[in-house]
Amino acid sequence: MIAVCLIVAGVVRATLPTEQFTLSWTHSVEKTRWEETYRVDGDRLALIEARIQGMGAGMEPPADARFANGWWTWRPKMPPLPALDLSRSPYTRDYDICFASRCAELGALTGAVDATDTSIVTAKPCPGSR
Repeated sequence: MIAVCLIVAGVVRATLPTEQFTLSWTHSVEKTRWEETYRVDGDRLALIEARIQGMGAGMEPPADARFANGWWTWRPKMPPLPALDLSRSPYTRDYDICFASRCAELGALTGAVDATDTSIVTAKPCPGSR
């Protein structure tokens, strides 16, 4: 089974039974939505698409981005990552994760008590996930 583990302080807090997920958040300064789609690639996460709804404050899309339906969309050129560290903040809305036709806030999936829980959540393929 292919799955993505969400880890807090070295403990698996949630397992997403999926090979692909979309992570989304609102930029803290520009208040613009950003989304990234990842796929399990062996023991790594490959970023297969990025999308933003606007530009500014470090959010400039690359030259090959396409604008359609209110989103700048592109395929990032970077190697797969061994893990993705997500820093939660009480000053911004939580991350959303969508997978297998469902979406949830990161804190709800990992059991965060409230918005002041600033845990770093690590997303990575679960061991033995193939």
